[in-house]
Amino acid sequence: MNPPYNGPSFLPGAPIDRTTWEGWRHWCATRGAFVPAPALTAEELALKTPRQQRLYNLHRLATHSSLPIEVTPMSEHVAHAVLARVEDGAFSHKACTRGGIMVNGDGAQGKTETVCEALAVFEETWMALNNYMNPDAMPGTRDLVAPVAYVRCPVKATPISACQRILDFYGEDYKGMRLEDLVRTVKTAIVEHATRALVIDDITRLKLHREADQDVLDLLREMMSMPVTLILVGVGIPTSGLLRAGRRDPKTFEWIYQPIKDRGRSPNDHAASQHERRFQIVDLDPFRYTVGPEMAAWMDHLARLEGHLRLLNDTKGMLTGSDMPEYLFHRTGGVVGVLEKLIQHGCRRAIEDKSERLTKDLFNQFTVTPGDMPDLDAESGEQPKVPPHRPTPGKKPKGRNTVFDDDGPAAVGKTG
Repeated sequence: MNPPYNGPSFLPGAPIDRTTWEGWRHWCATRGAFVPAPALTAEELALKTPRQQRLYNLHRLATHSSLPIEVTPMSEHVAHAVLARVEDGAFSHKACTRGGIMVNGDGAQGKTETVCEALAVFEETWMALNNYMNPDAMPGTRDLVAPVAYVRCPVKATPISACQRILDFYGEDYKGMRLEDLVRTVKTAIVEHATRALVIDDITRLKLHREADQDVLDLLREMMSMPVTLILVGVGIPTSGLLRAGRRDPKTFEWIYQPIKDRGRSPNDHAASQHERRFQIVDLDPFRYTVGPEMAAWMDHLARLEGHLRLLNDTKGMLTGSDMPEYLFHRTGGVVGVLEKLIQHGCRRAIEDKSERLTKDLFNQFTVTPGDMPDLDAESGEQPKVPPHRPTPGKKPKGRNTVFDDDGPAAVGKTG
């Protein structure tokens, strides 16, 4: 007997906004809840009813659009550094400035997801240690407990908008407040909600040629006197002005900062040097493909991705066989976000044309564009550098969309 296929369970719920406490908590609780489509062969799918086949193909599309964030040697290093810095600050009994951490890297490297995952682990541990309550709450009250607060820097930030973003996370009312009141309310909210880690993403949207940007930087430095660890995430931090101008040593890959020749010439030099002393900076780099261990790490990453593919042909070797690893590195530059989008496009095309296989000829039919990552601000350098590629004309489904059509394993209606 053919068992029913309960496909609608893969439908996404309401959009998750991690920049609010409710959204952050919902993401923490559900971040591993998605169940990918089961792996079936063409013969097994042919035994299903037309409706079950439609649902299965939709579930496959959802699976390829929701590929898990794989741990890489680079992301593991960053996650460890973030978790160590936050735990050092959270468990310290000293009334002193907490050291912060800056996570630097190019666009689509997975900086945000790496940081958020590390902090979700910290929050779960911290909440359990405190019996899921605020240990400093006033007797007889139940304060909202937010060990982690996540906000994104506005594109054109001001001290007022920066404070408002933080207060939006907690759901605090700030209507009609002046800057002094906003700063005071932010500090109060961080303390009363027992926040131990404050993430400010897209920090390099601060260009520092604007006076307002410099004021935001001063505001962040002032927050470091509180019992909270600041985690700043951005693209090109060492050369952004948040720290002194830096260059990367080609041998050690460590950042080297230029000496300040004249502190009196610019107040920003002094501010930058203070940030350099107070912040640890870690880089989330792309994969490299030059020596044996780096090639092995790339191959291991591709092999894990193969295990998540839901094509009707055996996926083993589709990404790791022959010269495919070198080809994919050339197409993506070793950037995990670009690789994910390329595979997502390829899987959809392989289902539509019924080839059910990823090949170089199939990948050559398209390229990854900035439109695939609309949440990354191009002016702030957040868009990844995609290696140039001229797509070749590919075969498109004729008359029917093979993913949704009623007539077989891939089916639902006519495209036109």
